[in-house]
Amino acid sequence: MYKENFPKGSRVQIVGRGALEEFKREWKYHHPLSEEQLQYAGALGIVESVGFYHGGDVLYWLEGIPGTWHEACLTLA
Repeated sequence: MYKENFPKGSRVQIVGRGALEEFKREWKYHHPLSEEQLQYAGALGIVESVGFYHGGDVLYWLEGIPGTWHEACLTLA
């Protein structure tokens, strides 16, 4: 069964800009990061909702921060 690391309501921090740029450069599958998302490096947010891509990749949506976020782009705040 699928299990997220950051349940709805969790306080998270988006990783730093260098890590986001590396993820953007290397990730070749679904929901790539947009250029707009890079400006949110280091931002704090609250998990608004969680979804799972076929195969188990966990995707997050954050309150007041646009975009779909991959688990590798977030840490606990």
